[in-house]
Amino acid sequence: MYAIIETGGKQYKVEAGDTLFIEKLDVEADSEITFDKVIAVATDDGIKVGAPYVDGATVTAKAIKNGKGKKITVFTYKPKKNAKRKMGHRQPYTKVEIAAINA
Repeated sequence: MYAIIETGGKQYKVEAGDTLFIEKLDVEADSEITFDKVIAVATDDGIKVGAPYVDGATVTAKAIKNGKGKKITVFTYKPKKNAKRKMGHRQPYTKVEIAAINA
């Protein structure tokens, strides 16, 4: 059994027991999260697709930790103008473990 959920403007295919890094949520570590934007649920009977979301389907997860990703370097310049700028960026994330899919 798997489900496709939407969070942080992205879609994820999840199964029970999966661990994923999603866009940062405003939750504490070791707290329960319920995703109600379930786009599709696949069971042994077949797949059920919502329009846009499946009615009554939820996915529960546990927040493991909040953190920041690896630093990337952002470098912009304008040729022949001696104008340049170097910045770094670390994207915040929330690490979650999927507990159950309630279809």
